Amino acid sequence: MPTTEAILLVISLLFLLSVIASKISSRFGVPALLLFAIIGMLAGSDGPGGIYFDYPWATQFLGITALALILFSAGFETNFSLVRPVLWQGISLATVGVAVSAVVVGLFSSWLLHLPVEEGLLIGAIISSTDAAAVFNVLRSRRLYLKRNLGELIELESGSNDPMAVLLTIALIRLMSHPETTLGSTALMVVVQLLLGAAAGYVIGRLIVVAVNRIRLEWEGLYPVFTVAMAVFAFAAIATMRGSGFVGVYVAGIMVGAGRLTHRTTLRLFHEGVAWLMQIAMFLVLGLQVFPSELPRVAISGMLIAFFLMLVARPVSVFVALPTSTYSVREKLFIAWAGLRGAAPIILATFPLLAGIKDSHLIFNIVFFVALTSLLLQGTTLAALARYWNLTAVASRQRAFPLLFNPDESIDSHMAEITVEAGSAAENRKIMDLQLPENTLVVLVSRKERFVVPQGSTVLRGGDRLMVLLMESDAPKVRQLFARTSQA
Repeated sequence: MPTTEAILLVISLLFLLSVIASKISSRFGVPALLLFAIIGMLAGSDGPGGIYFDYPWATQFLGITALALILFSAGFETNFSLVRPVLWQGISLATVGVAVSAVVVGLFSSWLLHLPVEEGLLIGAIISSTDAAAVFNVLRSRRLYLKRNLGELIELESGSNDPMAVLLTIALIRLMSHPETTLGSTALMVVVQLLLGAAAGYVIGRLIVVAVNRIRLEWEGLYPVFTVAMAVFAFAAIATMRGSGFVGVYVAGIMVGAGRLTHRTTLRLFHEGVAWLMQIAMFLVLGLQVFPSELPRVAISGMLIAFFLMLVARPVSVFVALPTSTYSVREKLFIAWAGLRGAAPIILATFPLLAGIKDSHLIFNIVFFVALTSLLLQGTTLAALARYWNLTAVASRQRAFPLLFNPDESIDSHMAEITVEAGSAAENRKIMDLQLPENTLVVLVSRKERFVVPQGSTVLRGGDRLMVLLMESDAPKVRQLFARTSQA
């Protein structure tokens, strides 16, 4: 029996290796989450680490907890004003798109693996959703700024489609375990859980904002503890009420991020750190749970399913879910390629293991292989494809502003980071000549590799990043002033 010190030593080394791997990820374009999983596999029983770990219930518990906190953080980071124009497209992708993908992949898997149709559909449901952690990691680490709200749509979809995949997976397991269950009652359960999750998440998110603003804690460090506890409460309480806890915690995060919140900067940074901690822990454990020696047996079938998913099922689901959108064929194909799989499908693959479904170990290994293939192929080529199709510009590394602004409820302003775009009305003009709204103040200018303390006579250049203190009601007008006068 290893000692407590030995266990802590191994855990700390695995996390330190993962942090170092994230640096390698940024330099060589390999998704960090893939490297985390590889570290877990190397540490496992089939690797040089030799750690035996075969506890699906523990993997599932950690995975669900991690996903809940990651989704809350993702919702917190979501700029709802940017998401609003693509809200319905995102919902369609997260529901109709997931269902279409599940059916198409499920039928193909059933034919390829000679499995009963219901088991094939179960594979399709498990890998039908894109992974929020994987998508956020790739888009943000590669600093992709996509045109026409593509980035917002992809992040909204990936943050909101996990619940649909969870519901489909649970529904199919329920149908397989209880043959007397009808399709009608199962479909009704899915709809009710989605609606109840969204409604309850909205209410809890608003309550979190009110509570953070009204309570007066003696130590500021307790506010992050409070919001983490509320995020877990939101997921667990909504799930207990038979709603979708994943939908609820994501919507709660969106409402917290959209609200006027005291200690916003402190909370945002803390939850970003928690999300990274959860991502690393989740992929390490998933890597430990899999036995690499079993993967060669499913390599060919897993590769065929992965390619079918990426090249056929996912594009079909995107085109079906966005029939009337103004996105071009090229943009829809990019949305399809951005459908990375990651930890969420692997965690869902533990559900059949715990439910005692026949061929559950085969399903788990297939899903793990498909997820790794998706991360490796799609994750490493996403930025290059965006550049090739002229859908984005990859920004150069930007220095963080050396200022933190934590407003309280008595301050009716917030700090915004705004870029002076080439061709905007503000380019090559003095700050004093911009006719900014009253109570709007340019606090700091980031220009190339240095910071400039602005004065009224400071001339702004294209590409300058500004830290601006402004009223919420003035934000659209101010942002328009610094935006291009004509969109490409």
